[in-house]
Amino acid sequence: MRRFIAAFFILLGTITGSGQATTIQRPKLVVGIVVDQMRWDYLYRYYDRFGNDGFKRLLSGGFSCDNTFINYIPSYTAVGHSTIFSGSVPSLDGIAGNDWTEQLTGKRLYCTDDSTVQSVGAANATDGKMSPRNLWVSTITDELRLATNFRSKVVGVSLKDRASILPAGHLATAAFWLDDASGHFISSTYYMEQLPDWANKFNDQNRISKLIEKGWNTLYPLNTYKQSDPDAEAYEGLYPGETSSVFPHDLKTAYTKSKASFRSTPFGNTLTLEFAKTALDAYQLGKGTATDFLTINCASTDYVGHQYGINAIETEDTYLRLDKDLAAFFRSLDATIGKGQWLVFLTADHGAAHAIGFMQQHRLLADAWNDKPLTDSLNRILTAKFGTEKLVRYIMNYQVNFDLNKIAAANLDYDAIKKISVEFLQKQPGISFAVDVAHIGEAAIPQPLKAMIINGYNSKRSGAVQIILNPGWFESYSKTGTTHGTWNPYDTHIPLIWYGWKIKPGKSNREVFMTDIAATLAALLHIQMPNGCIGHVIEEITR
Repeated sequence: MRRFIAAFFILLGTITGSGQATTIQRPKLVVGIVVDQMRWDYLYRYYDRFGNDGFKRLLSGGFSCDNTFINYIPSYTAVGHSTIFSGSVPSLDGIAGNDWTEQLTGKRLYCTDDSTVQSVGAANATDGKMSPRNLWVSTITDELRLATNFRSKVVGVSLKDRASILPAGHLATAAFWLDDASGHFISSTYYMEQLPDWANKFNDQNRISKLIEKGWNTLYPLNTYKQSDPDAEAYEGLYPGETSSVFPHDLKTAYTKSKASFRSTPFGNTLTLEFAKTALDAYQLGKGTATDFLTINCASTDYVGHQYGINAIETEDTYLRLDKDLAAFFRSLDATIGKGQWLVFLTADHGAAHAIGFMQQHRLLADAWNDKPLTDSLNRILTAKFGTEKLVRYIMNYQVNFDLNKIAAANLDYDAIKKISVEFLQKQPGISFAVDVAHIGEAAIPQPLKAMIINGYNSKRSGAVQIILNPGWFESYSKTGTTHGTWNPYDTHIPLIWYGWKIKPGKSNREVFMTDIAATLAALLHIQMPNGCIGHVIEEITR
């Protein structure tokens, strides 16, 4: 009896006691890795060429959700990052694109613009004036900070401001992104008044110059890149100063002509992971009494994809190099945090289409779509009908943005304007559907497109008429490279792998959505879901 009573009070103490005693089990560190523009099929397209310690380590030792989809449009970077970490969608969270038009004022706004803060560490004082204030909901990183009474630390790292700021959330300890002019990682006064010494020391190493010193040649002999087209296809873009898109690439010359060109090299991912490792050590992430969170966006895959397309040797080589960089990063987590003590999920913010030139070359139906001529034609039709010029501000994010103030001032019939616009657009080449979102219930549009339109439409930040292009068509002003943004599986089927703490190896082809990531993390960590989360727990991960 005495032993029973003693055991009871010991158990009670672990539940109600103070300090470190707790019955809630959590990993020491969560790492959220978003590989920009990574299509799901890349996991298997390049599988035979990956080493054992990068992507294969995640696939063999983790759990892969092989049928993960984005459930909104447009499928752009900022939207993807906000959705991954909030479990919300543009209609609720306010991040309606990388840029959007404020419908009531007509002002064009960038997703992380914030005039109330100042740059920290930027070469130009006007650069880096960024924060998460345009995001209307909380993130899983915010909820972790709240759940631990701010004992958890959260740090975001990316070449892109939006891909660092939005994942790290409103309550982040810090967020860092690359300033092209200086080649340094910077921040803003939303997070800090000056860069920490460790960040300055990292910047002072001038790593970019060292990474591009020898240019870019392939890791392996050129003829071994069997998953790619021959070098220098017509649909591939060029670095500044190049006349032909062939290996090796003279990165020093390109960087001299354009500092931004560094982003379109595989070494941008190397730099990002090096800085993330330095930040992890500096903030002692995973070493405290509460779970910490590190968000990492590997953005160079996106820049390389935009420049070269999916089938270029440059794209394949970028993923083979990223595989090695991830392997080194995972080994460092083992050494500093401990095997089995850290949890990582790897996903993507969106995918990408094949280059138009590639599709046409192989007799797939595809073409470039340019919204500017359509805007001009539509305005001429509306002017003739209603006697007021430029009722359409522009087409953006595959949506028609009307001048609401002009329509109201002239007392025009807004529904009639939208109806004429829809009728005109539906007759144009390359357009499958045009729909007045206010009347989407009446539109003959199949699922899941209808739900994706609704999820992506924000009445204050989205155009009133949504355009859906034919498969293979996308907005493009160049004959080279590729892009993303549409509903199609090539843009919306993304990888999602869980690995590490409490994760049992396996995979599932059950359909899940990007919005489910934050909900699943909340369940794993035993914390509240973000306040705009519409996702569901992926139970295979939490069993």
